[in-house]
Amino acid sequence: MSCAGPGRLETDFGNSSKLSKVNQIYDPEAEKNIEAVVGLDGKAAQANTEKYRKDFEKPSPPVPSAFTIGISSSGKK
Repeated sequence: MSCAGPGRLETDFGNSSKLSKVNQIYDPEAEKNIEAVVGLDGKAAQANTEKYRKDFEKPSPPVPSAFTIGISSSGKK
């Protein structure tokens, strides 16, 4: 342990991420707004949410092509 005070790194630690967060907030007073949000109706919002979730599903394996030559699923040629 050092007797010298905290170094530059210790005194500046976390400021970059805090500054980045503050700069990304569009409206700091938004939490005080209790009015209803106007935008998509329920059905449109649900359809968008379902499409968004499907985008993260694993794609189905490719269907074997009839044009694949020299490859057999049984291992025999």
